[in-house]
Amino acid sequence: MQLLGKKIGILIEGDFFENEIFYYDFRFIEEGADVHFLSRLWGNASITFQGHEYRAPFTCRESFETIDDAELATFDAIVVPSGMVSDRLRYTEDLNKLPPATAFLQRAFANPNILKGIICHGLWLTAPVRDLVRGRRLVCHNNLHGDALAYGAIFEDQDVVVDGDLVTARTGKHCHLFARKIIELLAAKPARQAAMPELVA
Repeated sequence: MQLLGKKIGILIEGDFFENEIFYYDFRFIEEGADVHFLSRLWGNASITFQGHEYRAPFTCRESFETIDDAELATFDAIVVPSGMVSDRLRYTEDLNKLPPATAFLQRAFANPNILKGIICHGLWLTAPVRDLVRGRRLVCHNNLHGDALAYGAIFEDQDVVVDGDLVTARTGKHCHLFARKIIELLAAKPARQAAMPELVA
């Protein structure tokens, strides 16, 4: 139980890679983490998404749109998974505004205490805010090699790459290596200090 007291947020949308998402759902919880799957719910109480390979259902009941900076700071890690999740989440109705999921990720990047995990095609979510990964060492799906270079990132031909508070992995099939590294990094992170009670005069 290496992750007792740790809180992990995982983005989710349709056409997710089932083997990856279900692996996280079991593996992080197995280590004692408090796991939250987050999406854009469009005003709904919940949305049931379907996976890509097997059309397996996955119901999400939490929206990242209602998470303010104070609540975001309670997360130890935010994970952007593989597959088409990031492509669906980078939709915006107003091209003059960042997609809500990208804006959420941008706020997570602004907090160095939050570990950011991006795997495979998850890199797409950073396209509107390339400064997030410019100059950062990372890996992504081989199909996104040119994208990574266009974003100004430093591509490393490895299955998992760690650059400070950013951990990346090549494909969804590397989710076990990706999750292992996230667990290792979070387990080494000191426990969050509880707020001191106010003294009563």
